[in-house]
Amino acid sequence: MSEIKKRGRKSTNPYWGLVQENAVKEFLTLGIIIEQDVPNTEFSKTPQIVFWSGTSEEQRLRNKIYKDHLMKPLNKMVDSIIRRYKLYSKTMDFEDLHADTLSFLMIKFHKFKPSKNKKSYSYYGTVIKHYLLGSLIKDDKKSKLHTSYEDISTSINDDERHSYTIEEDSLLLTKFINKISESIKKEVSENILNENELRVGNSLLSILENWENLFDTVPGGNKFNKNLILYYMREMTSLSTKDIRNAMKRYKSIYNLLKEDLI
Repeated sequence: MSEIKKRGRKSTNPYWGLVQENAVKEFLTLGIIIEQDVPNTEFSKTPQIVFWSGTSEEQRLRNKIYKDHLMKPLNKMVDSIIRRYKLYSKTMDFEDLHADTLSFLMIKFHKFKPSKNKKSYSYYGTVIKHYLLGSLIKDDKKSKLHTSYEDISTSINDDERHSYTIEEDSLLLTKFINKISESIKKEVSENILNENELRVGNSLLSILENWENLFDTVPGGNKFNKNLILYYMREMTSLSTKDIRNAMKRYKSIYNLLKEDLI
Protein backbone atom coordinates (compact mmCIF):
# COMPACT_ATOMS: atom_id res chain seq x y z
CA MET A 1 0.00 0.00 0.00
CA SER A 2 1.27 3.44 -0.80
CA GLU A 3 2.03 5.62 2.20
CA ILE A 4 -1.06 7.37 3.54
CA LYS A 5 -0.46 11.10 3.74
CA LYS A 6 -0.73 12.77 7.13
CA ARG A 7 0.10 16.34 6.14
CA GLY A 8 -2.41 19.14 6.35
CA ARG A 9 -4.83 20.58 8.85
CA LYS A 10 -5.55 18.34 11.82
CA SER A 11 -9.10 17.21 12.42
CA THR A 12 -10.78 18.11 15.71
CA ASN A 13 -12.49 14.72 15.67
CA PRO A 14 -10.71 12.38 18.08
CA TYR A 15 -11.11 9.24 15.96
CA TRP A 16 -11.48 10.40 12.35
CA GLY A 17 -8.98 12.65 10.63
CA LEU A 18 -6.74 12.91 7.56
CA VAL A 19 -5.37 9.41 8.06
CA GLN A 20 -8.86 7.95 7.81
CA GLU A 21 -9.87 10.22 4.92
CA ASN A 22 -6.85 9.11 2.92
CA ALA A 23 -7.35 5.48 3.94
CA VAL A 24 -10.86 5.57 2.50
CA LYS A 25 -9.57 6.97 -0.79
CA GLU A 26 -6.86 4.31 -0.96
CA PHE A 27 -9.33 1.54 -0.08
CA LEU A 28 -11.72 2.56 -2.86
CA THR A 29 -9.04 2.35 -5.55
CA LEU A 30 -8.31 -1.31 -4.87
CA GLY A 31 -10.57 -3.47 -7.02
CA ILE A 32 -13.98 -3.03 -8.60
CA ILE A 33 -17.40 -3.22 -6.93
CA ILE A 34 -19.99 -5.69 -8.20
CA GLU A 35 -23.57 -5.22 -6.96
CA GLN A 36 -26.02 -8.11 -7.13
CA ASP A 37 -29.73 -7.70 -6.43
CA VAL A 38 -31.43 -10.31 -4.27
CA PRO A 39 -35.18 -11.08 -3.91
CA ASN A 40 -37.21 -8.48 -2.05
CA THR A 41 -37.63 -8.90 1.70
CA GLU A 42 -39.78 -7.26 4.34
CA PHE A 43 -36.78 -5.12 5.28
CA SER A 44 -35.87 -3.64 1.94
CA LYS A 45 -37.35 -3.17 -1.50
CA THR A 46 -33.96 -3.14 -3.22
CA PRO A 47 -31.59 -5.34 -1.20
CA GLN A 48 -28.16 -5.89 -2.64
CA ILE A 49 -25.07 -7.99 -2.07
CA VAL A 50 -21.81 -6.17 -2.68
CA PHE A 51 -18.69 -7.94 -3.93
CA TRP A 52 -15.19 -6.49 -4.24
CA SER A 53 -13.41 -7.96 -7.25
CA GLY A 54 -9.70 -7.70 -7.83
CA THR A 55 -6.41 -9.49 -7.40
CA SER A 56 -5.37 -11.28 -4.23
CA GLU A 57 -2.87 -8.46 -3.59
CA GLU A 58 -5.63 -5.85 -3.79
CA GLN A 59 -7.69 -7.91 -1.37
CA ARG A 60 -4.76 -8.13 1.03
CA LEU A 61 -4.20 -4.37 0.87
CA ARG A 62 -7.88 -3.62 1.44
CA ASN A 63 -7.90 -5.86 4.49
CA LYS A 64 -4.77 -4.20 5.84
CA ILE A 65 -6.13 -0.68 5.34
CA TYR A 66 -9.40 -1.60 7.01
CA LYS A 67 -7.73 -3.30 9.96
CA ASP A 68 -5.03 -0.65 10.50
CA HIS A 69 -6.95 2.57 9.82
CA LEU A 70 -10.72 2.11 9.47
CA MET A 71 -12.06 -0.68 11.66
CA LYS A 72 -11.83 1.07 15.03
CA PRO A 73 -12.90 4.53 13.74
CA LEU A 74 -15.94 3.11 11.93
CA ASN A 75 -16.96 1.15 15.03
CA LYS A 76 -16.55 4.31 17.08
CA MET A 77 -18.59 6.35 14.59
CA VAL A 78 -21.55 3.97 14.79
CA ASP A 79 -21.29 3.83 18.59
CA SER A 80 -21.13 7.62 18.92
CA ILE A 81 -24.09 8.32 16.63
CA ILE A 82 -26.35 5.81 18.37
CA ARG A 83 -25.52 7.24 21.78
CA ARG A 84 -25.40 10.92 20.83
CA TYR A 85 -28.80 10.95 19.10
CA LYS A 86 -30.29 8.22 21.34
CA LEU A 87 -31.17 6.11 18.32
CA TYR A 88 -31.67 2.94 20.31
CA SER A 89 -33.82 0.11 18.98
CA LYS A 90 -36.95 -1.22 20.63
CA THR A 91 -36.32 -4.70 19.22
CA MET A 92 -32.53 -5.16 19.38
CA ASP A 93 -29.93 -4.82 22.09
CA PHE A 94 -27.10 -2.33 21.57
CA GLU A 95 -24.55 -4.86 20.31
CA ASP A 96 -26.90 -6.27 17.66
CA LEU A 97 -27.99 -2.80 16.58
CA HIS A 98 -24.35 -1.74 16.30
CA ALA A 99 -23.42 -4.80 14.22
CA ASP A 100 -26.49 -4.41 12.00
CA THR A 101 -25.72 -0.74 11.35
CA LEU A 102 -22.06 -1.39 10.61
CA SER A 103 -23.00 -4.14 8.14
CA PHE A 104 -25.31 -1.75 6.31
CA LEU A 105 -22.60 0.91 6.26
CA MET A 106 -20.15 -1.48 4.63
CA ILE A 107 -22.72 -2.27 1.92
CA LYS A 108 -22.87 1.45 1.15
CA PHE A 109 -19.17 2.09 1.77
CA HIS A 110 -18.17 2.17 -1.91
CA LYS A 111 -20.81 4.79 -2.79
CA PHE A 112 -18.68 7.59 -1.34
CA LYS A 113 -17.14 9.58 -4.21
CA PRO A 114 -13.81 11.28 -3.33
CA SER A 115 -13.98 13.13 -6.66
CA LYS A 116 -16.75 15.35 -5.22
CA ASN A 117 -14.27 16.79 -2.70
CA LYS A 118 -16.50 15.94 0.26
CA LYS A 119 -15.46 14.39 3.57
CA SER A 120 -16.02 10.66 3.98
CA TYR A 121 -16.67 11.31 7.68
CA SER A 122 -19.76 13.38 6.85
CA TYR A 123 -20.97 10.95 4.20
CA TYR A 124 -20.68 7.83 6.36
CA GLY A 125 -22.18 9.63 9.35
CA THR A 126 -25.20 10.55 7.25
CA VAL A 127 -25.58 6.97 6.00
CA ILE A 128 -25.56 5.73 9.60
CA LYS A 129 -28.11 8.29 10.81
CA HIS A 130 -30.47 7.63 7.93
CA TYR A 131 -30.30 3.89 8.49
CA LEU A 132 -30.94 4.16 12.24
CA LEU A 133 -33.81 6.60 11.81
CA GLY A 134 -35.35 4.39 9.13
CA SER A 135 -35.00 1.34 11.38
CA LEU A 136 -36.75 3.14 14.24
CA ILE A 137 -39.71 4.04 12.04
CA LYS A 138 -39.92 0.47 10.71
CA ASP A 139 -39.81 -0.91 14.27
CA ASP A 140 -42.60 1.41 15.30
CA LYS A 141 -44.78 0.49 12.31
CA LYS A 142 -44.15 -3.22 12.90
CA SER A 143 -45.07 -3.00 16.57
CA LYS A 144 -48.37 -1.32 15.67
CA LEU A 145 -49.06 -3.77 12.84
CA HIS A 146 -48.34 -6.90 14.84
CA THR A 147 -50.32 -5.95 17.93
CA SER A 148 -53.22 -8.39 17.91
CA TYR A 149 -56.53 -8.25 19.70
CA GLU A 150 -55.57 -11.31 21.75
CA ASP A 151 -52.51 -9.49 23.08
CA ILE A 152 -54.52 -6.68 24.63
CA SER A 153 -58.14 -7.83 24.96
CA THR A 154 -57.79 -9.41 28.39
CA SER A 155 -56.23 -6.40 30.07
CA ILE A 156 -58.70 -4.01 28.42
CA ASN A 157 -61.80 -6.05 29.21
CA ASP A 158 -60.77 -6.52 32.83
CA ASP A 159 -60.08 -2.82 33.38
CA GLU A 160 -63.13 -0.74 34.24
CA ARG A 161 -61.34 2.41 33.13
CA HIS A 162 -61.68 1.26 29.53
CA SER A 163 -65.38 0.46 29.71
CA TYR A 164 -67.53 2.77 27.58
CA THR A 165 -64.59 5.15 27.27
CA ILE A 166 -63.26 6.85 24.17
CA GLU A 167 -59.81 8.36 24.28
CA GLU A 168 -61.02 11.88 23.66
CA ASP A 169 -57.57 13.42 24.01
CA SER A 170 -56.20 11.25 21.23
CA LEU A 171 -59.15 11.95 18.95
CA LEU A 172 -58.88 15.66 19.66
CA LEU A 173 -55.18 15.65 18.82
CA THR A 174 -55.81 13.82 15.56
CA LYS A 175 -58.52 16.32 14.64
CA PHE A 176 -56.25 19.23 15.54
CA ILE A 177 -53.35 17.91 13.44
CA ASN A 178 -55.65 17.29 10.48
CA LYS A 179 -56.85 20.90 10.69
CA ILE A 180 -53.27 22.16 10.76
CA SER A 181 -52.44 20.04 7.70
CA GLU A 182 -55.44 21.39 5.79
CA SER A 183 -54.51 24.98 6.67
CA ILE A 184 -50.87 24.50 5.62
CA LYS A 185 -51.96 22.94 2.31
CA LYS A 186 -54.15 25.96 1.69
CA GLU A 187 -51.32 28.33 2.61
CA VAL A 188 -48.88 26.55 0.26
CA SER A 189 -51.29 26.41 -2.69
CA GLU A 190 -53.06 29.76 -2.44
CA ASN A 191 -50.50 32.26 -1.14
CA ILE A 192 -47.26 33.70 -2.44
CA LEU A 193 -44.41 32.15 -0.47
CA ASN A 194 -40.66 32.40 -0.83
CA GLU A 195 -38.64 29.30 -1.63
CA ASN A 196 -37.71 28.54 1.99
CA GLU A 197 -41.33 28.85 3.13
CA LEU A 198 -42.42 26.45 0.39
CA ARG A 199 -39.77 23.90 1.38
CA VAL A 200 -40.67 24.13 5.05
CA GLY A 201 -44.40 23.96 4.32
CA ASN A 202 -44.02 20.79 2.26
CA SER A 203 -41.77 19.20 4.88
CA LEU A 204 -44.33 20.02 7.60
CA LEU A 205 -47.05 18.34 5.55
CA SER A 206 -44.91 15.22 5.14
CA ILE A 207 -44.21 15.09 8.87
CA LEU A 208 -47.83 15.67 9.88
CA GLU A 209 -48.97 12.87 7.58
CA ASN A 210 -46.73 10.49 9.55
CA TRP A 211 -47.00 12.12 12.97
CA GLU A 212 -48.05 8.97 14.84
CA ASN A 213 -44.84 7.21 13.80
CA LEU A 214 -42.51 10.17 14.17
CA PHE A 215 -43.70 11.73 17.44
CA ASP A 216 -43.32 8.57 19.48
CA THR A 217 -40.48 6.72 17.79
CA VAL A 218 -38.10 6.25 20.69
CA PRO A 219 -37.97 7.04 24.39
CA GLY A 220 -36.47 10.37 25.30
CA GLY A 221 -39.36 12.78 25.79
CA ASN A 222 -40.47 15.86 23.92
CA LYS A 223 -36.99 17.35 23.67
CA PHE A 224 -35.70 14.40 21.66
CA ASN A 225 -38.81 14.31 19.48
CA LYS A 226 -38.32 17.98 18.62
CA ASN A 227 -34.68 17.36 17.74
CA LEU A 228 -35.65 14.38 15.60
CA ILE A 229 -38.30 16.36 13.72
CA LEU A 230 -35.87 19.24 13.17
CA TYR A 231 -33.40 16.71 11.78
CA TYR A 232 -36.04 15.43 9.33
CA MET A 233 -36.81 18.98 8.24
CA ARG A 234 -33.15 19.77 7.60
CA GLU A 235 -32.83 16.60 5.52
CA MET A 236 -36.00 17.26 3.51
CA THR A 237 -35.43 20.97 2.90
CA SER A 238 -31.61 21.18 2.78
CA LEU A 239 -31.97 24.36 4.86
CA SER A 240 -30.08 25.42 7.96
CA THR A 241 -31.78 25.43 11.35
CA LYS A 242 -31.87 29.25 11.26
CA ASP A 243 -33.55 29.31 7.83
CA ILE A 244 -36.10 26.71 8.97
CA ARG A 245 -36.97 28.71 12.08
CA ASN A 246 -37.40 31.90 10.04
CA ALA A 247 -39.65 30.17 7.50
CA MET A 248 -41.65 28.55 10.32
CA LYS A 249 -42.92 31.98 11.40
CA ARG A 250 -45.33 31.83 8.49
CA TYR A 251 -46.91 28.67 9.88
CA LYS A 252 -46.78 29.42 13.59
CA SER A 253 -49.62 31.92 13.18
CA ILE A 254 -51.76 29.09 11.75
CA TYR A 255 -50.92 26.91 14.73
CA ASN A 256 -51.67 29.65 17.24
CA LEU A 257 -55.05 30.50 15.69
CA LEU A 258 -56.17 26.88 15.57
CA LYS A 259 -54.93 26.30 19.11
CA GLU A 260 -57.04 29.24 20.37
CA ASP A 261 -60.09 27.82 18.62
CA LEU A 262 -59.44 24.43 20.17
CA ILE A 263 -59.14 25.88 23.67
